[in-house]
This record gives sequence, C-alpha cells and structure tokens, in this order.
Amino acid sequence: MRAVLLSDIREAARALRAAPAPRRAALCARLLREADWADRHTRRLGRVHPLWGNGTLLGAARARRLAPVGRFDDPEYCACFQMVVTAVLEKCAGRSCKRGLHAHMGI
Repeated sequence: MRAVLLSDIREAARALRAAPAPRRAALCARLLREADWADRHTRRLGRVHPLWGNGTLLGAARARRLAPVGRFDDPEYCACFQMVVTAVLEKCAGRSCKRGLHAHMGI
C-alpha cells in the first residue's frame, strides 16, 4: 500500500460511514487489503488496478459508495475515522516489527 495521507483516511472513513455499522470493521480490513493488492498490481504491471485504483487507500475507498464528507461533530463519522486510523497504525506496527525482527532482543 502506498503512503497514507489524511485524504486517504478521510475517504476510507466516508466509505465506512456509508456501510451498515456491523459491516464496517470487515470493510476497513478489506480496504487496506485492496489498497495493498492494487499497489502490488500497479508496481508489477505499470497500470492502475481497474477496481481498486493506484494502490492508495483513497483509491480503494473511492471504488465504493461514499457518505458525504463527514464532520467531527458527528460521533458516527468520528468512530469511522478512528477505525481507519487504528487499522493503519496496526498495519504499520506489524510491518515495522518484521523489519526489526530482533529489535526486541537488544541485538
């Protein structure tokens, strides 16, 4: 997946807000996966993925129905925004752990 910008988080939150609440966690994970797959596709073939875009979270989110741009005085939008940020942080933490495989051992 390409670098994550504020616009990526915003669009992913809009996609989650447009989905029924019980499906949002699965959709969030799927958006991250699709962005990753699209990035691999784009890098390998030199073409944007026809469904999931250019490898950004924004591209994957825009392939879905989007709610109107959210406001931070809307608790439901805030929850969606937070869900995306948390998922991105977890993905980054998992990746950095693999990079520094033995960092926890003090080697």
